[in-house]
Order: sequence, then structure tokens, then C-alpha cells
Amino acid sequence: MTPRYDLGFRPDIEGLRAAAVLAVLAFHATVPGMTGGFAGVDVFFVVSGFLITGLLLRDISATGRFSLAEFYARRARRLLPAAGVVLLATVAGAWLLLPPLRGGDIAGDVVAAALSIANWRAVAGQTDYLAAERDPSPLLHYWSLAVEEQFYLLWAPLLLVTALLARRLGRGAVPAIAVIVVTLTCASFALSLWWTALSEPLAYLASPSRAWQFGAGALAALLMPYGSRFPRGADRDGPDTEGGRRPRSAAGVASAALGLGGAAAIAWSVVAFDSATPYPGTAALVPTLGTVAVVLFRSPVSAVLSLGPVRALGRLSFSWYLWHWPVLVLAEAALGTQPWPVRLALVLASAVPAALTMRLVENPLRLSKVVTSLPRRGLALGTTAMTVPVAAALLLNGGAVQGAATTAHVTVADVPVTTLQPPPAQARDDFPKSKGCEIGLTATTSPACLFGDPAAKDRIVLIGDSHAGQWFAAAERVAVRRGWALEVLTKPGCPLPRLTVVDPRLGREYHECDTWREYALNRLAAGPAPRLILVASLNAYATDRASLTRAWDSTLHRLTRLGAPLVYLRDTPLPGEDVPACLSGGPVGDCSFPRDRGLRPDPLAEQIVAGERPGVRLLDVTPLLCPGTAASCPAALDGIVLYRDDVHITDTLAVRLAPRIEQDLEDLDLIPTVL
Repeated sequence: MTPRYDLGFRPDIEGLRAAAVLAVLAFHATVPGMTGGFAGVDVFFVVSGFLITGLLLRDISATGRFSLAEFYARRARRLLPAAGVVLLATVAGAWLLLPPLRGGDIAGDVVAAALSIANWRAVAGQTDYLAAERDPSPLLHYWSLAVEEQFYLLWAPLLLVTALLARRLGRGAVPAIAVIVVTLTCASFALSLWWTALSEPLAYLASPSRAWQFGAGALAALLMPYGSRFPRGADRDGPDTEGGRRPRSAAGVASAALGLGGAAAIAWSVVAFDSATPYPGTAALVPTLGTVAVVLFRSPVSAVLSLGPVRALGRLSFSWYLWHWPVLVLAEAALGTQPWPVRLALVLASAVPAALTMRLVENPLRLSKVVTSLPRRGLALGTTAMTVPVAAALLLNGGAVQGAATTAHVTVADVPVTTLQPPPAQARDDFPKSKGCEIGLTATTSPACLFGDPAAKDRIVLIGDSHAGQWFAAAERVAVRRGWALEVLTKPGCPLPRLTVVDPRLGREYHECDTWREYALNRLAAGPAPRLILVASLNAYATDRASLTRAWDSTLHRLTRLGAPLVYLRDTPLPGEDVPACLSGGPVGDCSFPRDRGLRPDPLAEQIVAGERPGVRLLDVTPLLCPGTAASCPAALDGIVLYRDDVHITDTLAVRLAPRIEQDLEDLDLIPTVL
């Protein structure tokens, strides 16, 4: 006999949504003690899997099938109007508050959100070394909505096909669905563990590695008729024959204990997890199973979650979640980074537009008899809700390109100077012309990467991370003008000193870097001695001076044994902000950055100057990029945009400085003079 799946209205689940959104909001507001508030998203995923699967099982158990058109229409009415309003408001806020060049980024974010692929755009941004350092997107939080919508897109057809096939084969639909749910949930969980170890951002943002949490909710829905008393109230204390209350049964006590344990697991996740917790991985089991327990078992927590004020926050949770992040990001774009009390105030204030959106947009359209009468009307409403902000975003992008071009005519103290090169709109893409030499994230070997005359007897080696790669133009000039070869050995994000670092793109220790460093040093030792070795590396991988010195000792010892002159190119100033975006929005002078922030201490450079590193010479262009003793360093100088992002110089600057680098090497008698 097919069990009946009629979950009815669950006030406690409405309240559970409130707990989830408050955890996320506190986390984003950086409230002390709420470092694991991101687990609130896990709660949302489980609840969605539970409710959606329960809804579909209700129809399947009653009629053997359900209407896909009606299902998608309900989802469109529920989610897309409010999401579209926030997208449109974010476009307007970006136009008012962000530099023009950021408009292109926002336009891409809006399109990705409208197409329900914001999570995959976020994956690309998190794992792309060249994009990871940009300012956060005001629409980054749409990744979770995209994951949920991708679940809806695939889950309903899968359950419908399974039910129809089971019926044709004379089998029960629910057991067949249960087998599918268990299989896919286990497979997704295994993938989540694998991806967490491989690349934490991928595991965190990708729908395949999050599907198991929806699956956990689906399994809870499948178990409801067998273990829960919520639909029928069978576990409630009922009146005895004398009009009092009969004692709570053992099952009721167990239910209360499990429900309380589930709530404790969620709360513990919120306060105990932090950015160092490998996630999702096995850690995500805690809030996920905790949510399942709260959903399945009645406890005192159920009564608290069912209180009117808590439920009211739960009803607001969707709109509030959509609004809080753009409000926070756009406010900090205008005001600068704020302390947590101000961030909390901004997040709380975002409840106002959220409430207006729920009252004026979300509820009226979701409950409209005109819209709900035909599925196609709901689908048309959802399509329109996404089309309007996309059109606005495309207009914003057009204005961004035009604005970035026009603001290339800059002023210093309101006096016209010149046209910036490259223009801000092009500066972000002003990379070294050594394509393919800066190897990828997980690569552990480098291609040949020979320039100049590959057959030449003499060669220069340029080795390090992307801060070495940015000097390609200067190294190539030196090699080509002397008929030498240039060998490039660079890996972005990988320190040349022997340091094991945690890479933010992977969310774990960067073992591939250690392997590549060993490979690169062995490759140089196995080949003919180079004529000159140019070394550069970001000097911000470690702050402990002693550890950094020991790390350089190991690498420099192996390089000096090659017998070639060794030159350390001191790291360039670090602006710490998206320079092209800043330049697109106003005068050059407004984009200068504090000298004490940009000029980080460089122990290796200091040791070379002090004569403590025999065999290593120093080239330092800092006086050119941050001249004099002023309190700030410029973002552009003599019409040249100095930086392509917040940490790398433009290739245009490297080309301009190449003759100076060549002259310094000649003055040090490290290369022959070429007339």
C-alpha cells in the first residue's frame, strides 16, 4: 500500500527558516562568535529538499504523477519576482555607487543570476587567480539560489520519470524513488568529500557537491509517514480518561531528545565552524543531519520555532536574504570597510526593503488568482522578472565601457594631464605576453617556455610566481637584444621561497606548489648553467621574518649553486584595491594608496643591501613607482596606469621600465652593454 504524503503546513519549518537566515546574516555582518553562520545555507538546502520532495510525493501517492508545468510555475512565482526586484535595485545601486568599470562585472553577475548559473560564475571567480582579488560582488549570494534552482530543474523530472517507469513495471513508485534518492545522495556526498579535498571553493559552490543536502531533506520527506508524528499528531500527549494528560511515551521522549540534539548540532555549527573549517566535507554533516532531526522529530524547539514572531521572520527570510548582501556591499563601497556593529546595522536595515518586497511583490504575485490560474502565466511572470534586470544590466555595462573610456582623460588637482595608457577598461587585461608560461592551479610542471633565440648558447631564466611573470617584457628585452634565449618558469600564487601556503582558490595547503618548486629547481640543476637568473616573488606569503629567511635560504642556496649571477627583483608596491576600477570612476589622485600599506617590509631585500646574501644582487624599482617620501603612492604616473589589479603591474609599465632594468643590469656588470 502506498503511504500517504500530506505534510500539511509546518509552522516550525517556517520558524526554522528564520534561524537559518539569522545565522547567515550574523556571519556576513562578522558578528563575533558567529563564524560558522554560513551553515545556515545548509539548513535552507535541507528544508528545500524536504518540502519540495514532500510536495511531489503527495501528488505521486495520490495520482501517480504530477504536472511539471505547474511545479515550475509555482517555483517561478515563489522565487523570481523578488529575485528580479533585488537584481534591478542592485543594478541601480551599482550605477550610483560603484566605479564605471565595475559595471561590466555587475552586468555579468546579473546575467548569471538570471540564468541560474551564479554559482558557476562564482566558482570561476574563486578559482581564477586573476579574478580572485577583485572586490566582492553584491550578487555573490545568488550562488545558493542558483544551486536551489538547479535542484528544482532536475529533481522534479527525475522523480516523475521514476514514478512513471515504476508504474509501468508494476512496482511501487515510492520505493523506486527511495532507491534513486539514496543512491544520488550517497554519490553526491562522496563527490563533496573529494572536491573538498581537491578544491574547497568548487565543493562549496557547485551544485553536484551540494545535492546530497537536498537529498537528505528528501529522505526525511520519505520517512515522514513512518517515523514522524507531525502529519497526524500521534506523538502528542493526549488527554487521559480522567480528563488530564497521559504521561509522555518513550517514543515522545526519544523524539524530543533527537529534536533537541538536532537544534544543538545546528547551533554548534554556527559558533564552532570558521573559515579554517574544511567545508562542506564531513563538517557539513553536522548542520545537515541536525536539520533533518529538527524536521523529523517534535521537541521543545518545535514549539519555539512555531511562535508567531519567529514565523514572521521565517516568512521574511527569502527577501531578507536577497537584500542583505547588496545593501552591505554597496554601502561599504561608498563608506569603506566598516566594523561589525555598523555591518550588523546595515544588515538589519535591509529588512525594510525586504519587508516591502515581500508585501508588495512576492506575496501579491505568488497568491494572485490571475497568475495562479494557468501555469503559463506563472512561467511568463518569472521570465519577465529576470528579463528586466538583465536589460538594465546590459545598459549599465554599456555605460561602464563608455565611462571607463571617457575617464581615461584624467586630471590631477583638476589640471588635465594626458590620456591614460592603457585605458582603465583595458588595464585589467594588460597581461605579460608570455601566454601559457604562468601555469594553472594544479599543474606541477612547466612547458619549455623559451623566447628569443631558443638555440642560443646563453639564456636568462625568469623564475617565481606571477610577480616574476609580470617582468617578462624586461627579461625578454635583455635576452633578445643580446641574441640570448629566455626561459620562463612561473606559477601564480606559488612562493619561490620554500613555504607551504594555503591557497584560497583551493581552500587547503597548496601541495602542487611545493611539487612545482622542486620540479623547477631540479630542472634548472639538470640543464646547462644559465647566463643570468632573475628571481621575483610576492613578499606577502609570510609575516614571520625568521620563517621567511629560512625559506629563502633553501631556495637561494640551490640557485646560487648553478654558478650564474642571481638577481632579486624587489616586489612592487601593493595597492590593495582594484586600480583600473578606481581610475574609471574619477581623478587619478583619488586612487593613490597609503605608502605604509603599499610598501611592505622585504627582509630579503634588506639582507641583500646589508651584504648578508653573498652572490645575490638587488634591483629595486620602488623609487620609480612610489617616488619621494610622500604619504601615498600613485596609481598612475606620467600617463601610465601602473597596476592591472590590486597587486600586479601592467604590462605597459613593464615595457616602459624594461630599458631601465636593462641599464641597471649593465651597470652591475651582469650583462654586456649593447649599443
